[in-house]
Amino acid sequence: MSPIRSLVFTLTVFSLLACAVPEEKGTSSPGEVTAEASTALELEDLIRVTRILHDKFTQLAEAMPEEDLTWEPMEGVRSVSEVFIHVAADNWYVPALMGWDAPDETGVTDDVETFRAYQIREMPREEMLEVLDASFDFFVGAMEESAGELDREVVLGTPTTVGDIWIRAVVHLHEHLGQSIAYARTNQVVPPWSR
Repeated sequence: MSPIRSLVFTLTVFSLLACAVPEEKGTSSPGEVTAEASTALELEDLIRVTRILHDKFTQLAEAMPEEDLTWEPMEGVRSVSEVFIHVAADNWYVPALMGWDAPDETGVTDDVETFRAYQIREMPREEMLEVLDASFDFFVGAMEESAGELDREVVLGTPTTVGDIWIRAVVHLHEHLGQSIAYARTNQVVPPWSR
């Protein structure tokens, strides 16, 4: 495994651990939570973790100097700003796949080509920061609206559910947070929350 891949993997694991749900004293032991309580807690936990991700992505994007936004670890790999724009594109696209329409100005629909077109946009720093922030607000809003339909079937190649898509999307966000942390550290930028 290359040093950059190893660093990205390590940072992804640490970012997942940093967002882990702590056990509360006096609650049921693992495996004793009822199915009804578990379903409500799972979505609330995903939303809480997504808000943490929002904050960390925003802090990291703001901390990256403008001259480092075009840095890429090698040819053919996303640059720093391209990762942030890809995350925003995903945040518009994933809810659209399940029926939550992204704002018209994004141009993103449930058609994968609109997602692809969005993620290759070039944006000045301020616009990139604004769309990253707005995309997380949209993503979390869609998660909150989905509370009663986590078991609704969605066909994305194969049948799945709304709840499963949220889990996959949050894991995907963690992957890109780890990538972004590795990019920052490689450019001598310390993630603000770890100072």
